[in-house]
This record gives sequence, C-alpha cells and structure tokens, in this order.
Amino acid sequence: MLKVELMPSKDSPRGYSRNKMLKSDHLMLAPITSEDSPTLWKWINNREQVLFSAQYKPVHKSQHEEWFASIQRRSDVVIFGIRLQETNKLIGSCQLHSIHPVHRTAELQIRIGEVSERGKGYGTEATNQLLLFAFKDLNLHRVYLHVLGDNAAALRMYEKIGFKREGALRQAAYIDGKYLDVVVMGILREEYAR
Repeated sequence: MLKVELMPSKDSPRGYSRNKMLKSDHLMLAPITSEDSPTLWKWINNREQVLFSAQYKPVHKSQHEEWFASIQRRSDVVIFGIRLQETNKLIGSCQLHSIHPVHRTAELQIRIGEVSERGKGYGTEATNQLLLFAFKDLNLHRVYLHVLGDNAAALRMYEKIGFKREGALRQAAYIDGKYLDVVVMGILREEYAR
C-alpha cells in the first residue's frame, strides 16, 4: 500500500490545472493531446480490450472526435494519458469523472490499452497516482468505480489498493449471451491515507 500523508487542499475539483502531469516510478500521467486521439479510438474499438471493463459497442470515428472535443471542456472530468517515463509511449488512459464539488466524489476509470504492457503493475501504479491526485489535489472525500463481476484480476488489484466492495448491480451487464453483475467499489480519503 502506498503510504501518503494528505494535506487539505483549498482547490475545488473544478480548480485543477488541465496541464498537470503526475509522475510515479515508471509512469507519467499526462494530459491527453490531439495526437493521442487515434490511439484512444483504436483501443475503444478493440472488443477484447473493452470487454474487460464494459459492454462492447463499436464507436464511429465522428462519435469519438465529438467525445474527445467535449472531454476537454467538461469541468467534471479529469483525464490523463498513461505514458512510460522511459519512452513517453502512451500505454493507457485513466480518468476521474462525475466529479461532484459538493459531495467531493468522483468515479475512476482506467484502461491499459497496450496489451503488451498489461500484467506489469502499471494499472496499480497509475491508479495509485490518480488516487493521490484525487485526494490531495482535488480534495475529494470518496472515489468509486464499477467493475464487471467476472474480472477477477481487476477486483484483486482494486482490493489490494484499498477499495472496498460496496455492493453489486445484479445482472446489470449483458455480454456474450450472459448477464453479469457489476461490482461497485469505493475508497475514502482516510482509508487511502492510512
């Protein structure tokens, strides 16, 4: 478990800099750029990758471009490209969205899009860095996520980081002819800072 001491922040969730870069041992979480858009579009259209975390639905290029433009303007979303420090190679993306300034909550999503970079601990490292940003820089109280109930690797990773299972949306996803539960997990600021 990453040990951190969190100091209260005067910044509101809407007060962060979109140019913020976060560094960890092997990764940089950096703002996504227009050059990243084609890679993100490729990942979201890779059925096998998407099925790790959500139902698959092909995304047309124009839909992706519309999403990409809107994400840059939204005040309730912070999105980063996950890059290897050594090469600057984009290997994934992570975001906090549905940031609520009153409740001080946000939903976390992460994707390691480069299949060759999975299983190396980068998902854990990026999630820890994003949580540190959420609790320290954005002064959030709670971060939550949704994960498919059959994604054992993701469930283990989130629990190792400190997320708690808060419940399940029973049979909420229909994938490959079967219904799957969607597990809701959350972590509180004081749980992460222990």
